[in-house]
Parts: sequence; C-alpha cells; structure tokens
Amino acid sequence: MIDHTELKPTATPDRIRELCAEAVKFGFGAVCVNSCYVQLASSTLSGSQVAVCSVVGFPLGAMSSEAKAYEARTAVKDGATEIDMVLNVGLLKAGRIDDVRRDIEAVVQATGDDIVKVILETGYLTTDEIVEACRAAERAGAHFVKTSTGFGPRGATVEDVRLMRSVVGDRLGVKAAGGIRTLEDALAMIDAGANRIGASRGITILSGFDAQ
Repeated sequence: MIDHTELKPTATPDRIRELCAEAVKFGFGAVCVNSCYVQLASSTLSGSQVAVCSVVGFPLGAMSSEAKAYEARTAVKDGATEIDMVLNVGLLKAGRIDDVRRDIEAVVQATGDDIVKVILETGYLTTDEIVEACRAAERAGAHFVKTSTGFGPRGATVEDVRLMRSVVGDRLGVKAAGGIRTLEDALAMIDAGANRIGASRGITILSGFDAQ
C-alpha cells in the first residue's frame, strides 16, 4: 500500500537508486519520483514487482494542460505505470470546474490505461472544493484522488481522507500523502478510507510493527 517517495529538488541519481533498492527490500508497492528520474527508476527496478510512479505538474499544478499531458506521456514512455498529477488549484477555487475536469482528462488521455491519481492539495481547499475536486476527477476518468503534494500548507488529515472516501465511494482509490511519518499515522489514514499511502518515511512506518 505504500508508495516509497523521493520528490525533493535535491534528490540525486544515487538517492533514486537507493530509494529503489529500499522499495525492493521492504516490499513497497511503488516508488514515486519526479519525472526526470522515471527512466532511471524503471531500469533500476527492472525485473522487480515494484511499480514506478511519476508526479506530473508538480508541485503547483499551475502548468498548461498540454504541458502536463506531455510530461505524463513522456513518463509513461520512460517506464512509469502510475501518474500522480496536481490539479489546477486556482481554477478550482475560481469555480471553473469544467476546466479542472478537462485538465485532468488531458493527462488521463495521455497515459492510456495507466493509473492516474489526482492530487487535490487539500490544505488549500474548503470542504465544498474538496467535494467538487473529487467529482471532477471521477468524471475525468482518473483512478485515485490524493490529498497532498507534501509541499503545500499541510499534509493529509484523517478528516480529508474520510471526506474524499465518502465522495468517491468504492469507485476510486484514495491516496493519503504528506506528513505521514509513523505506523499510527498510516493506520489512521487507512481506517479513514485510504487504500494507498504516499510517504518518504515508509521504512520508519514499517518499523512501527517491530515496536509493537
């Protein structure tokens, strides 16, 4: 359930190789990296069961839809099978829901059958905006809604995850990400409805089982 994540601007190729080795060792579901490192992660993980996830339009979501679609298409070509895209927060807050949906659709169409997760950046949003964003993601054909980039005003909360799950039901996945540092944090998100966890501290989370 854990996407082992390294998205810092200071991440080096050696760190990405290390991330991939950790993902294999600990049995994580995927690594999540910036798009420039997808090819490296894909080649490093060749022959393993670990998927490669690339972020797109990260972390602001304020790029053109064409740019997001191109980045997603390139990431898939380089070996990604999952895309975590940031929606356009400004358009959402302006009430331009159809434009938000079309922005997501552009990425969905660019990725073919691969999984698309839509990052809402819930720390910027009202309850009503979270609901509208979830609905737009579902109408656009996305597969998951995701709480946060980890670079916004705050990370995932149990309340956000519970709300998102209530909107999408069992039709979409819910990924909790941002500020999840312990086993207790992760289990609380899962209890609230998350079926994927994005974390840079996946190893620390798993170590919580040893402490029990």
